[in-house]
Amino acid sequence: MFIIFKEYILPIIVIAQFCCTSLWFAGNAISKDLALIFNLNTQALGHLTTAVQFGFIIGTFLFALFTVVDRFSPSKVFFVCACIASVFNLFVFIGNHTVYSLSILRFFTGFFLAGIYPVGMKIAADYYKEGLGKSLGFLVGALVLGTAFPHLLNYLSISGSVSFVIFTTSILAVLGGLLVLSFVSNGPYRAPLQRFDFKVVFNVFSNKKFRVAAFGYFGHMWELYAFWAFVPFVLKAYKTHHDVTGFSISMLSFLIIAIGGLACVISGKLSQIYTAKIIATGALLLSCFCCLVSPLFFMYASKNIFLVFMMFWGMVVIADSPLFSALVAQSTPNSKKGTALTIVNCIGFSVTIFSIQLLNYATHILPVKYLFLMLAIGPLLALFVLLKQKRG
Repeated sequence: MFIIFKEYILPIIVIAQFCCTSLWFAGNAISKDLALIFNLNTQALGHLTTAVQFGFIIGTFLFALFTVVDRFSPSKVFFVCACIASVFNLFVFIGNHTVYSLSILRFFTGFFLAGIYPVGMKIAADYYKEGLGKSLGFLVGALVLGTAFPHLLNYLSISGSVSFVIFTTSILAVLGGLLVLSFVSNGPYRAPLQRFDFKVVFNVFSNKKFRVAAFGYFGHMWELYAFWAFVPFVLKAYKTHHDVTGFSISMLSFLIIAIGGLACVISGKLSQIYTAKIIATGALLLSCFCCLVSPLFFMYASKNIFLVFMMFWGMVVIADSPLFSALVAQSTPNSKKGTALTIVNCIGFSVTIFSIQLLNYATHILPVKYLFLMLAIGPLLALFVLLKQKRG
């Protein structure tokens, strides 16, 4: 373990988080290629995305239940999970797969991502007690860029995009794990649990501030991953409906998702001027508005206006995420932060299963222009709870 000054810790975690979370949407970016190579049906995108989410859910639940991150060194957990996730990602390129075998591989990739994303936030919370919203803004921004990165890789690859995307993301994940293992020691605010305690995962919900922050996060998650997963689908439908040219779906998908990384940094900085709750509530309100007006932009907006709208939505849909995570961490004792962040991630990603599958089913019964209307359900419920708590 190398000795690194504290001011360099956050950049290292951010880079590592970006490298490792590039595994997340590697399957989505090449879903068209996978469908051609393995003769998959049109619903493969939804199934592969759900498999990653479901793996992450099971992983975060077990990590939280056994208080893994609060009992063991977060840096070592991060490294081991990054290496194993990269191996399962590589297996996508090996063998003759069906949608079921691919889903299993994506499931285990998601399972070990549970030792990366929430663990990265735990490490940040162990180092940055003050200005945690700003720190997590950079960290979630890295997640956003990592999520979008496979779309950029797919755009840049001239041929053999499956192997290029898969090998690149797997190598990046191992490098990210090595960065954290080599340069990030246990933080000064880390207070490890001295014994295994099943009850921690349930006891954190006894705090009202924790419950409100968690519910805001759950409402945000209903919208987020379903939006990200179906951005390429909606772009393709818009291109077909309006018969537009010069419309690279891979590059535009990357830009729409990746711009959310900038939004996370901005929202984190704004949380130091205003409160994290005010900024998070405002972002949630704006993303809810985008859900409700999306049919108008799909039907009547010119290409440029439509893309500006999608870019704006790509920003506000994620801007609240680091702030809700910061509120969760700040309402939890140091010795339980890792478990609290992990269980909130677990439930939040469980919510994404339902919204992704709902949209997957809706593609067969609804016109595409109405597809994103259903994403408003989560933000509306979360806003109700947040505003009700404010009045109380």
